[in-house]
Amino acid sequence: MRKMLFRLSCTCAALVLATSAMAMDTIKIGFNIPMTGDIPKVGESSKLSAEMLKEDINSAGGLDVGGKKYMLEFVYEDNEAKAESAVSTALKLIEKDEVLAMIGPNSSKQAVPAGQVADDNQTVMVTPWSTNPDTTFERPWVFRAAFLDPFQGPVAVNFAVKTFSAKTAGVLYDLSNDYSKGLAEIFRDEFEKKMGKDTIVAFESHGTKDQDFSAQLTKIIAEKPDFIFLPDNYNQVALIVKQAHQLGYKKPFMGSDAWGSAELMTLCGDDCKGLYFSTHYAAAGATGATKEFIDRYSKKHGYVPDDVAALTWDATRIVLQAIQNTGGLTGKLRKDRKAIRQAMSEIPSFDGITGGMKFDEQGDPVKCAVVVRISDSGEFEFAESVCPQ
Repeated sequence: MRKMLFRLSCTCAALVLATSAMAMDTIKIGFNIPMTGDIPKVGESSKLSAEMLKEDINSAGGLDVGGKKYMLEFVYEDNEAKAESAVSTALKLIEKDEVLAMIGPNSSKQAVPAGQVADDNQTVMVTPWSTNPDTTFERPWVFRAAFLDPFQGPVAVNFAVKTFSAKTAGVLYDLSNDYSKGLAEIFRDEFEKKMGKDTIVAFESHGTKDQDFSAQLTKIIAEKPDFIFLPDNYNQVALIVKQAHQLGYKKPFMGSDAWGSAELMTLCGDDCKGLYFSTHYAAAGATGATKEFIDRYSKKHGYVPDDVAALTWDATRIVLQAIQNTGGLTGKLRKDRKAIRQAMSEIPSFDGITGGMKFDEQGDPVKCAVVVRISDSGEFEFAESVCPQ
């Protein structure tokens, strides 16, 4: 009996040691993403892309950091596409789950407040999709993989003026969304700077939960703008474009990167064909590593990856590169988080599937934007690339 108890004790001790060793050899990354709420496709795209990357690395034996292999553990938490939920999710990932770094939130509405949490708690956060400057401003622990709206706004203005021969514009935006409101204001200021005062003939807003936009659209259409700028999320875009056409509007729309979901055409259909929007990459006609990613994702999940999926791939790879660049992990959470932040700040450039990028002192990438046209078959076709001067 004593021998049996001794053997059981040794077995239990061995299991404890094995479990501890596994924990030590695991790198835990948190994902603060919207898996429910208004934009669940954004969360789905992020998760599917991240899982594909994790499978690649773990199936090859793990991530090599300082000569030691670590298996990746990704913790996915739903922020419900709400600012308050993004904050509580960030706190859970940082304090309870004890992640080394956090990917997301994606939308600026959630990324701006969550970024403050990450910075206050000295945990690296990389947002794949947020383009609002406030997300990273004076927050040394917060980075991004997307270009900024002060760059995207002029891209949209210049393209629309050139392509539509536009002299006037109308704008419709979501008042309660940091991204939508901020980009609408940047667009308005840039358009009037280029085309003259009062050339924005209508500047209308709506709420996030609104379903009926007829009042705002009636006002805009009555002013006869040459086009309407619509910096809204894809789910709202589908409703707005359809309702505008029902009201008799036949002129162009110009959109922004929040249009770029794989679900846009499912919701919008023929109404969105022929329209243009600025975004981060064009799936149709892609080459090299970008095409390889698109082909693999499409085969695995049954649809073409949107810009969120591609940006999540890049954002996660940037974090993993920073972890490798630390030269080794100590197992002490605060010390390792600090080493990762330092390594992030020292990455001079990165070759992503959404394009090459260099990082400025604010943690923002300097990279090109793409304008795509929605083809008659519903594909997002490359129209033009615009790079920073």
